[in-house]
Amino acid sequence: MDSVDLTFSLSRFVEDVRALVPVAGRAFHVERLPDGRTTLVFRVIEGGRKGDVTVAGPRTRALFKDATGVARAVMLQFKPGWSASLLGVAANALTDRIVPLEDIWGRSGGDLCLDLLAARSLPEVLDRLSQAIALRTHQTVEPASARLARRAVRLLEGDEVRVESVAERLGVTARHLRRAFSESVGIGPKEFARTVRLQRAVRMAATSRDWARIAADAGYYDQAHLIADFRELVGLTPGAFLKRAGARLGSDEAEADLHRSPPPRQVVPVPLPRSL
Repeated sequence: MDSVDLTFSLSRFVEDVRALVPVAGRAFHVERLPDGRTTLVFRVIEGGRKGDVTVAGPRTRALFKDATGVARAVMLQFKPGWSASLLGVAANALTDRIVPLEDIWGRSGGDLCLDLLAARSLPEVLDRLSQAIALRTHQTVEPASARLARRAVRLLEGDEVRVESVAERLGVTARHLRRAFSESVGIGPKEFARTVRLQRAVRMAATSRDWARIAADAGYYDQAHLIADFRELVGLTPGAFLKRAGARLGSDEAEADLHRSPPPRQVVPVPLPRSL
């Protein structure tokens, strides 16, 4: 693609890339907690004969399901506030939805899927995704609201917890901030702040079971506030969520050992290509 800027860097727009390879014939667990992120997913199915590219929008509630028939998958998680500009559709049109890229981009979305299926390696898949995203940056105009939303994201993921304070620091009204956030991130700033607290609590719970301390450090009023948010956003208490995760991991490891096979899936973080 000669028309694409050769200095384009995928890392400007994407914060995480993962490749997933399930054991043949086995389902793998899909678990998405609310986090205010939009993800592009390329899947190879039916033994490599077919595939699809979908967009998983930001979630307001956790999603748990088992996926079957997937040979491998590559997932690009966009930084909050970038998906609308790159995909050409408001982020809130994708909230709690999984949409085929072809429904958003038209024919070029289907052509991209064919290009990715023809790729012979993961680096080649990433290069082709980079080219497609780079081309979109030349075809769309980014609204000022997207830049405003990204600045607000940085504050909410930092030390600011009140939406009114964020709006004041950015020199806009809370109403203006909510509109920009909804269009560019897919959920409102208050909902985003809740996902930030939830993700912090989940990370802290990996090394501690002191829920009162976790609640305080994650930004909740108290332990009851943490439990209430878990129930609403995840559908489980914090303890039940961790027990479920531990039981699934233990079952997977036990079965892998019994059959002398690798774990049911391999999830590999992938370094972002620095440029095309």
